[in-house]
Amino acid sequence: MLFGRKGADPEFPRGDQGSGSLDDYKFDLMPAKRDTVIRLAGSDPAQDAIAQAMEGERIETAIPRRTPEDERTDAEMPVRLFVDGRILGPVGRVPRGLEAVVNEALARLEIAGRKPRIPVEVVRTKHGLRVDLQMGETR
Repeated sequence: MLFGRKGADPEFPRGDQGSGSLDDYKFDLMPAKRDTVIRLAGSDPAQDAIAQAMEGERIETAIPRRTPEDERTDAEMPVRLFVDGRILGPVGRVPRGLEAVVNEALARLEIAGRKPRIPVEVVRTKHGLRVDLQMGETR
């Protein structure tokens, strides 16, 4: 592809691609810095649910762990939000290539005896509301 966007997912428009990089993680998929984030892809259809989540005090993810079947077929990883005792969503999905990072963070939280929920920040951009997973807080 001569003039195409590097790593772009053709399923989503340019402003809804999500973001994150494996370069932000150590060899064991541990976030290298406390401010490491992953922005979800595919959030355009979920603008109402994301706006509703902004009304809550504490917003976290409700992501099921990937099964071996999901890993084998490279299934997408949808993200729902856990807000004030209720689940909203899905509000997007983990960008392609970063599923293992999120799965490892969930496992790390469980092993540490914490709830397997990644903190979230809702961000307003020129393309609408977006969801940032606060990966650095899972260290």
